[in-house]
Amino acid sequence: MIGYDNDFRGHVIHKEELDSTNSYLTKLCDAEKVDEYTTVLSDFQTRGRGQIGNSWESERGKNLTFSTVVYPTNVIARDQFIISIITSVAICDALSKYTDDISVKWPNDIYWKDKKICGMLIENDLQGIYVSRSVLGIGVNVNQQKFYSEAPNPVSLYQIIDRDVELDVLLNDIICRLKNGFDKIRLNDIDCRNRVYSQYKNLLFRRNGIYRFRDKNGEFMASIYDVQLDGHLILLDTDNRLRNYLFKEVMYLFP
Repeated sequence: MIGYDNDFRGHVIHKEELDSTNSYLTKLCDAEKVDEYTTVLSDFQTRGRGQIGNSWESERGKNLTFSTVVYPTNVIARDQFIISIITSVAICDALSKYTDDISVKWPNDIYWKDKKICGMLIENDLQGIYVSRSVLGIGVNVNQQKFYSEAPNPVSLYQIIDRDVELDVLLNDIICRLKNGFDKIRLNDIDCRNRVYSQYKNLLFRRNGIYRFRDKNGEFMASIYDVQLDGHLILLDTDNRLRNYLFKEVMYLFP
């Protein structure tokens, strides 16, 4: 796990309802100076967003739907996938305190076994060749007992461990782990980057074995060969060919 200090307390702005925590925090950052790790938490989002326009189902007051701002100003634009890596590892570490079998489904969905427990939307602003600001939008299924949308495979911590979890405790744990992760990356320590990159790869969903995938040309069988630092997923198919994909260019298929 990433080195961890749970003494940090970031500023949390709590709202009963928002259209989107990412949108609210982005507008706030555009309007004024906002301290790093300022977090906007909402009991309910009317237009919560996921990657490429996906929606996120969350029962009012039962889950964590929040956005946190970080300023990873030493991260070069071409290396911005490290932001997704740090965020994914931090959330996996926090959830692994409650249950086993937590993994990262490339690029940054968090899974428990074959079910999705957390999604995120990371929006990076660039200044020159560097990332000037990242808004980390995170939705974690925590205390919701039933799901009603057409999403195929949601799961909550409650469904896994059969008890409620204190939302503020889990939120603070995640933010502390995010801070520790980004603080270490700021040291420009290559070994540190390699360690968190290695941990991300070790956490990959279906990292071992051959599974079904689909791309624009159809369905195929493959294993995960690598995830590159720029975020490309490399698959090795059953014809022993390497296949290289960006986000949304390939889909995991479930039985």
